[in-house]
Amino acid sequence: MAIKIEMLRCFRAVADHGSLADAAEKLGRTPSAVSMMLRQFEDHIGAPLFESARKSRLTPLGELIRAEAERELDHFERTVRSIESLSRAEHGNVRLSATPSVAQVILPPLLKAFMQEFPGVRVEISDTDSATIERDLAAGRADIALASIGPMQGFDRELVFTDAFGVVCPVDHPLAQNWSRLDWTSLTDHRFIANGLCQHIPDAGFQPILEASTLFVRNTASILSMVRAGAGISILPELSILPEFLDLEFLPLQDCEIRREVWMLSQPQMMQTPATRALVAALRRANISGKPTKDRPARVAPAPPGALSPGFPDR
Repeated sequence: MAIKIEMLRCFRAVADHGSLADAAEKLGRTPSAVSMMLRQFEDHIGAPLFESARKSRLTPLGELIRAEAERELDHFERTVRSIESLSRAEHGNVRLSATPSVAQVILPPLLKAFMQEFPGVRVEISDTDSATIERDLAAGRADIALASIGPMQGFDRELVFTDAFGVVCPVDHPLAQNWSRLDWTSLTDHRFIANGLCQHIPDAGFQPILEASTLFVRNTASILSMVRAGAGISILPELSILPEFLDLEFLPLQDCEIRREVWMLSQPQMMQTPATRALVAALRRANISGKPTKDRPARVAPAPPGALSPGFPDR
């Protein structure tokens, strides 16, 4: 007789509850039915799995088989959930992990349109740092990731958008008065707030500034709060600064050509649920760009002394 999934379920229930009666109640069966299924399992194994008829303690072999049964049942239950999810495509779930600036700036209008098109799909968003996003994706806690992370085995990866790095400071900061000639040497006399994205800037002129920093902050919202409080200046991608942040300036750097790259990672299409495929397609169609738009005008450099100033829109 082949081992059946119901044998494993009965065995696990008896091992978990320590009695046939409690296991039967949990499974919605009679104690005699559970006893017969367990006896068939032990007959197939050719050895007892419990040390006594009371079923309160496993044999050493029973302990080993219990661990294997747990793994097989967990795998089977995940498979069933995936099949059921596929059969309910119009009411699927998608778990999306994104960095905070992407979640704040890029996702709101995109998801508004997506939810209008797919009203039955439930989208769960987690905004956190790239390292945590990578762990969530690897552990199966996310279906789609939007972050500055490298290739991962078993996942498709495509570039979604890039945007420039620049200095973030209060609007009344001295650097904001002469930003058109801003370079790394301009930052040396100012307190600097380091963050996780700094690792993506290999410029030699930036390294002494980074090494001298005594404050490291991971979360974008916290970084901006520190800048607002006068704790220092920082380097962030342009899209981290929303147009309504009127008290902050994003200042481009003359000698920094490195751009933040945001990638979309997901399982291969053949392994995606219909809901996940739909959201991946929506992200792909979005044509996101870090370039200025009508709602986010480009900043114009201040005119040199004595020249007419073209002015620039306040953010």
